[in-house]
Amino acid sequence: MNLTKSSNPVFGQSVFSRLDSRTDSGVMTINGTMNKTGLMLLIVTFAALFTWRKFFGVADYSSPEAAFSAISLWMIGGGIGGFITALVTVFRPQNSNVTAPLYAVFEGLFLGGISAFFESMYPGLVMRAVALTLGVFFVMLLLFRNGTLRASGKFKMGILAATGGIALVYFVSFIAGMFGANLEFLHGNSNISIGFSLVVVVIAALNLILDFDFIERGSNTGAPKIMEWYGAFGLMVTLIWLYLEILRLLAKLASRRD
Repeated sequence: MNLTKSSNPVFGQSVFSRLDSRTDSGVMTINGTMNKTGLMLLIVTFAALFTWRKFFGVADYSSPEAAFSAISLWMIGGGIGGFITALVTVFRPQNSNVTAPLYAVFEGLFLGGISAFFESMYPGLVMRAVALTLGVFFVMLLLFRNGTLRASGKFKMGILAATGGIALVYFVSFIAGMFGANLEFLHGNSNISIGFSLVVVVIAALNLILDFDFIERGSNTGAPKIMEWYGAFGLMVTLIWLYLEILRLLAKLASRRD
C-alpha cells in the first residue's frame, strides 16, 4: 500500500517529499495521533469558549446582532489565521507540532463566534450539533475498524470528486454573493437546500474514512513521529467541516419550525 496516496488534499503525496525521513524521535503511532487529536479538540474548545462567552456577555445587555459585531474581529482573525496556519502546515509538515495547535486556536475563535450566533437564534442547536458530530465520528471509526468501510481506490476517487464538486459549488456561491446573487438551494430552508446539506454532511463524514486510513497506514509504515501532529491536523480539518455542515443543516430544519 502506498502511504502517499490519499484523496484528502491535506494528505496528498507531496507531503512526504517535503519531510525529512531521517528522525531520532520515533515513529508515528495510532495512539499518539489520537492523543494529539484529543489535545487539539481541547484547544479548539477553550478558544471557542472565549468568543462564546464574549458574545453572550454582550447579548445579555444588547441584541444578538450587536453581540455578533462585538466578536466579528475575533472571528475574522480566527478565520484568516486558521486559513494561513492550515496552508503553512500543509506546505511545512515538519513544523506541524507548532502550526497544528495554532490552527486549533484560530479555528476555535471562529467556531465559538459562529456557534454562539446560531445558539442565540435557535437555543439548544449547538449541543445537538456537537453531539451529532461526535456521534458520526465514532460511528465512522467503528465502521472503519470492523472493515465495513475501507478506503479502496474507487472509494478515494469518488470522495475526491464529490469533495471537489462541493468546494466548487461553495466557491461559485461566494463569487455570486459578491455580485448580489443568492443561491437559494444553498442558504434557504427548502427541501432542495436541506437535501444538499444532507449530501454534504455525508461526504464530510466519509472523508473521515480517508483520514483514518492515512493514520493507520502511516503507523504501519513507520512514518516519522512528527506526522502524528499532521495526522491530527488533517482529522481536525474534517471534523470542523463536518460540525459546521451539521450546524447549518440543523439551523435550516429549525427555521422551518418557526
